[in-house]
Amino acid sequence: MRPRDVTLDGPHGPLGVRVYAAEAPTGAVVVWAHGGGFAAGSIDMPEGDWVARAFAARGITAVSVDYALAPIEPGSRWADHEPHDGVRYPIASEEIECALAWARDRAAEWGGEPSRVAIGGASAGANLATGVVVRLLKTGRALPAHVVLAYPTLHAVQPAVPVELAAALADAGLSAQFAPAAVREMYENYLGGSVDTADSIGAPGTATDGELVGFPPTTIVASEVDELRVSGEAFAHSLAGVDADVRCTVESGTRHGHLNRPDEPGAEATIDTFAARLA
Repeated sequence: MRPRDVTLDGPHGPLGVRVYAAEAPTGAVVVWAHGGGFAAGSIDMPEGDWVARAFAARGITAVSVDYALAPIEPGSRWADHEPHDGVRYPIASEEIECALAWARDRAAEWGGEPSRVAIGGASAGANLATGVVVRLLKTGRALPAHVVLAYPTLHAVQPAVPVELAAALADAGLSAQFAPAAVREMYENYLGGSVDTADSIGAPGTATDGELVGFPPTTIVASEVDELRVSGEAFAHSLAGVDADVRCTVESGTRHGHLNRPDEPGAEATIDTFAARLA
């Protein structure tokens, strides 16, 4: 299977997507967004490329979106990445929405069905995917068939961390990775303003019951030792509260970003969980 790069006429200029057409299609298609704290990552990283190949190998065509990134400034929390200019919310979100519409229009070309086009992502990419669905609900436009979220960040201000998880994070040396200040900095860099004024598209975990009614079937897989786990679990609770079809599981023995480490058993298991729901 050889992926194909396509440049779309995006809402803010050219938008790159990479199509991984399944050789034995089941009819399902997923539009996928990699993670990276909104400011880093690419469709070439395992969380982009390996994940898309894994979906395609299971009969699910994947459309990986090369969305625009938020800036990285010298001295920021992304100091191990090359500083670069970037864009702020809602540009990346609108690009993901554009890719979803494009994939729905072309699904039949890949042996897919327009009614079975799903959306998903990992970490910050899961935020973007979820925010798109919230916007579509607000505007009454066509929804994806399913939503698949890997270790999502959905709250700019996260719920409290349970004692047991806090202890596990401390034992693993991960207490600071997604501590409140780090999450706030990540979101404010993406939003271009205070998290206090974030809307429910930029921070979908804050969506009200009224904004979530009609949310598509959703599958969430959280990493076990990951402070962002509380965000995914809280959102699953919110969806259950409006009678959405939601399943949330924790991948045992994993830490945040486990899809970016495909040699670890949790990566294949997570894709299997998603594929079972999509196919």
